[in-house]
Amino acid sequence: MRHFDLVIIGSGSGNSIPDERFADQQIAIVEKGVFGGTCLNVGCIPTKMFVHTADVASTPRGAAKFGVDEHLDGVRWPDVRDRIFGRIDPISAGGLRWRAEGNPNTTVYQGTAKFVGPKTLDTGTGEVITADRFAIGAGSRPVVPDVVDLDTVDYHTSDTIMRLDELPKSMIILGSGFVAAEFAHVFSSFGVKVTLIARSTMLLRHEDHEIAERFTEIAAEKWDVRLQRKTVRAERTDTGLRLHLEGPDGAEVVEADTLLVAVGRTPNSDLLDLAQTGVTTHPDGRIVVNEFQQTVVDGIYAFGDISSEHQLKHVANHEGRVVQHNLLHPDAPKASDHRYVPSAVFSSPQIASVGLTEEQAVEQGVTYVKGSQAYASIAYGWAMEDQTGFAKVLADPKTGKILGAHIIGPQAPTVIQPLIQAMSFGLDARSMAKGQYWIHPAMPELVENALLNLPLED
Repeated sequence: MRHFDLVIIGSGSGNSIPDERFADQQIAIVEKGVFGGTCLNVGCIPTKMFVHTADVASTPRGAAKFGVDEHLDGVRWPDVRDRIFGRIDPISAGGLRWRAEGNPNTTVYQGTAKFVGPKTLDTGTGEVITADRFAIGAGSRPVVPDVVDLDTVDYHTSDTIMRLDELPKSMIILGSGFVAAEFAHVFSSFGVKVTLIARSTMLLRHEDHEIAERFTEIAAEKWDVRLQRKTVRAERTDTGLRLHLEGPDGAEVVEADTLLVAVGRTPNSDLLDLAQTGVTTHPDGRIVVNEFQQTVVDGIYAFGDISSEHQLKHVANHEGRVVQHNLLHPDAPKASDHRYVPSAVFSSPQIASVGLTEEQAVEQGVTYVKGSQAYASIAYGWAMEDQTGFAKVLADPKTGKILGAHIIGPQAPTVIQPLIQAMSFGLDARSMAKGQYWIHPAMPELVENALLNLPLED
């Protein structure tokens, strides 16, 4: 039985842990899927490449208001798909080759790992290994809901939908979160008729209520949005599939060529048989870790989707760096910083958030004031003719400490960054708004004016 100094389970953010400082250690990397993890292969990177293409395809829809007459001749789906994965697949293959062949102290196992004893791992390749330390970054996978006869239809998840052989004429998207919202934008921009089915009363319900409400209103104008619907049965048809729903007005049926299931993701912890090595999990499957990303078992760390409540690549990267430091410096450990974790939805319109929502502030009894600013009321908003976007900032009325920020509109994930920086480094709203130049008439004036609109106490 081969013994290693360190075993890394998962090749996403975990692949960044071993560097030249680990050159004197024997390391194993175990990956059950495609090398490089979710973000590179089926998540953040390809989806945003599709989103940008969708943004290009959708420009004719709003061109007339600028006095420009445009039309979309068509979308060459194979060219779109192959351009994207023609970039990504070689990176994944190159990363695997580099780790497997270019690092004499690293061994790569391609199999589904599971523990078979204390710090003893079946690599899924027929070989069982042991190690002094483990870093578990095995990620998450799409949830498949319990719908009668769903297995009889050829449904897709975010893992497979981007590699379709051809563009369908119609698509049902089951879900109301960011994955559903982003793919609804992508495929509708390419000319696909999209039906979005949500169990909740609004889309993106985890966002600030005002943001989610505005997005739902806009989405309903572009897509067939069915809210408060429970999917009870799936049925295959001659041309595609049919879903039977129950809603406020009773039973109804929707049909389409293709079904995308996008109802959430679940940690891959259940695949690892963690009980064999003593690692514990939360009721939702996330591995229990402390602020140093340590599990309850000495020498075993976990990070990313498999342990974090934030299923975000930038969080996994941050936690991976913490694990890396703590592996190298166990006597001087660093803690993860989850105070101000931002998130974004790359749909249309785009959304970005950081800190408390207004609803969370109320629930937690936090005293706050809010300031808002519409895109339509800043000069660059005039240029874009944006009539729906806005920024919203929450702050402590006495100190001006920024508690949360939420933006819906063009380039929201970029525009929000100065607020993330201010919150991270303790810059208060007054100082931020008045202590620097704001380029006129650039989009960051949206943030400046939202800050100035905060009714702070003197």
